[in-house]
Parts: sequence; C-alpha cells; structure tokens
Amino acid sequence: MRPTKADLEAARDRVIPDVLPEGGGTLRVLFSGINPGLYSGATGYHFARPGNRFWPALHRSGFTDRLLDPSEQDLLPSYGLGITNLARRTTARADELTDEELREGGRRLEALVERHRPAYLAVAGVTAYRTAFGRPRTQIGPQDETFGSARVWVLPNPSGLNASWPLDRITAEFTRLRQATDALRDP
Repeated sequence: MRPTKADLEAARDRVIPDVLPEGGGTLRVLFSGINPGLYSGATGYHFARPGNRFWPALHRSGFTDRLLDPSEQDLLPSYGLGITNLARRTTARADELTDEELREGGRRLEALVERHRPAYLAVAGVTAYRTAFGRPRTQIGPQDETFGSARVWVLPNPSGLNASWPLDRITAEFTRLRQATDALRDP
C-alpha cells in the first residue's frame, strides 16, 4: 500500500537502519545513497520511491539474479551487498541537507567502511560526494582514493528526478562497478 501524504509528512527526519551483513560477512559493495527520501522514511526501505532506478539498475547490471523489491532489501547481504546513506535523516529533497550534515556523514561513512571492510564503497550522488569529502572535481566512476582497503566508486544518483541519467546510463555505470568487483574475485 502506498503511503499517504500524511504518512510522507510524518516520515520527515526518520532514520532507516543500514542494511549490512551480520557477523562480519563478506561485503563486496557498500552502496551509499545521499539520504532517504520521505517515501523511504514512510516505508522503512532504501530507494523505495516508485521511479527510483536503484533496484532496476542493480538487477540489470548483474548484481542480483532478479529484480528485488525495496521490501526485500534484507536479501542484499546474501549477494555481498549493503546499503547506507551519507546523511541518515529523511527529507523531501536532498538539497534540504546542510553541507555540514554531508561532511559529518562522510566521516560516519569512513568509520562504517573501516568496520565492515567492503571491497568497494559506491556513493550514489556525485554532488553530495564532492561536498562530503571535499573533492569538488570528482566525476562519476572509479576514484583514485581508497577508504582503508575499500576502493571508491561514485555512481549517478538513481533518483527519478535525475533526468540527465536515464536507466540505461545508470545501469551501464552499475555494470562497470559489478565487473570491477568480479575482477577482484576472479583474477
């Protein structure tokens, strides 16, 4: 059932728990969104708004063997995947976040990477990444820097509002990331 307008407004500033493997399981990629939207806050699921391209891109790129519904997010660790966000609180739009919230989220994300040791950290949202980590020239794709042992990949924001990145282009970038993670497993 879709959230009502009242449900969405009541979801403001909620926090959605991270999706991570329990007990130190293997983490190929830790995906980080910018922050959860109100729809995600109302449902409790990451990238839940209809029209968000995260789940279709994840499947079409070969990370999952079928299209997962956001309500199946807890299956991600079985694929060696996890989800978090730079900023934890839900907002209607990412531009409601302050630069300091993004920088604080960057520090939290670095600590999370240190603790869970993913092979790759994939941040979905180049502008938020630039702000969070003080890297104003960052482009989409693999980065030269690492966080601990994790390689860094910046993905396009999969929000349906990001019209300059249609699903096919987003999927192509997810595919490049998946191929890079496969190369780590199959030298």
